[in-house]
Amino acid sequence: MKSNFAPRLEEILLKAEEMTPLTRDEALALMRVELHSTACYALMATANRMSRSRFGGKGENHFHIGLNVEPCPLDCRFCSLTRKAGIFKEKIEFPLDQVVAWARQAEAHGADALNLMTTGTYPFERLLEVGRTLGKTVAVPLVANTRDISHREGEALLAAGFVGAYHAVRLGEGRDTPLDREKRIKTIRVFKDVGLQWMNCVEPVGPEHSAEEIVDLMFLARDNGATYSGVMRRINFPGSPMAGFGMISELEMARLVAVSRLVMGDVPKAHCTHEPHAASLMAGANLFFPEVGSSPRDGAADTAKGRGTGIEACRRLQLEMEWDPGLPTNCFSSLAERDGRLAK
Repeated sequence: MKSNFAPRLEEILLKAEEMTPLTRDEALALMRVELHSTACYALMATANRMSRSRFGGKGENHFHIGLNVEPCPLDCRFCSLTRKAGIFKEKIEFPLDQVVAWARQAEAHGADALNLMTTGTYPFERLLEVGRTLGKTVAVPLVANTRDISHREGEALLAAGFVGAYHAVRLGEGRDTPLDREKRIKTIRVFKDVGLQWMNCVEPVGPEHSAEEIVDLMFLARDNGATYSGVMRRINFPGSPMAGFGMISELEMARLVAVSRLVMGDVPKAHCTHEPHAASLMAGANLFFPEVGSSPRDGAADTAKGRGTGIEACRRLQLEMEWDPGLPTNCFSSLAERDGRLAK
């Protein structure tokens, strides 16, 4: 059956599916594909085939535990955990026994990783302490999600039992945040230097972000060898200073997830989307983040009582879309383990 979209687009899709790296101009051409067009669904289908082949049908769940709540003085405009947002008036640190209970819950439900998130001023030594405790309690890989760090601190994360770190150069970095883009990139290189896997997402995407700046971050992920990447949309909490821009839809997020998947090619071991939803599971995503504790998208101190999606719900969504969260390998497995299962 003959396709009814531009020959150049068809060439780009074929090139991507062969795992040949796309150029920036080719990625921008994908960003111009209209949402409800035949070409858009061909783009999503290509990303879907790439991920199902590359990841062997595995659905992953990295269980997010937000360790603390506070009116953070960094005041990133898209974050509910800030002083200016005015939602949280006092510091809250979830007790260690609560964190351990959440970790055990995650392990019992087959979580593939624990993603420990802190605000920018959370004591680094405390994060190490939590990591060491969980390393003695559960057998789930630990991922840190914290501030910019030095080589010495990266080595300390490894020694405390962390295998990776989530770190993103955010859209609007230096404009909607007080943080320096180059310092964020330097931290990504610290992870690689010390042997931590780097986890990433293009975030937080809103209608105001240009195709060029979104694509730039997709290529940052590819060129620096992210273990996973993907797309997270901005969620406008009540009173958010970004509310006037609106939000992108889940379907638009799925389109962006597909573009990101084609850009990433053969680099990633998983591909993520957030918040959990079905559409992106047809567009190249296989990785969700169930959530408890603090979340920068929520007005509830424990997002399990607010916006957060639990791990059981995430697994049900994946199974409905024929991704299997029960398969034994994940993005931390060796190539030999993954290839061995795919060959069976």
